[in-house]
Amino acid sequence: MNVTAGYSLRDDGGIDVTNRGFLPQESRWKEAQGKAYFVNAPDEGYLKVSFFGPFYGSYVIFELDHKDYQYAFVSGPDTSYLWLLARTPHVAQSLIDRFIDRAGEAGFDTASLIFPSQE
Repeated sequence: MNVTAGYSLRDDGGIDVTNRGFLPQESRWKEAQGKAYFVNAPDEGYLKVSFFGPFYGSYVIFELDHKDYQYAFVSGPDTSYLWLLARTPHVAQSLIDRFIDRAGEAGFDTASLIFPSQE
């Protein structure tokens, strides 16, 4: 399944979030629109994100490519949610290995990770 996430600044200081994924069994795209706000300061990778009205979930950036901003490792408030976000559809195996190692160190069940096809 091809998966993308798009982000753009909002006039109120937040961020618009658009998540898309292609459902091959249905031959269609599915899209979710959300909004995010910084919990503390805009230079801290800790946001609250909502796709469902007044309900917000945590979005914690625990590693970021500060040099070129090509990837981010992101989790929820606990070990229930985990993402490797990248600017390109394909990333080096060394980055995937680093992501798995860091996630394991943080207590995530890395055997359950899913890496969607980005063809």
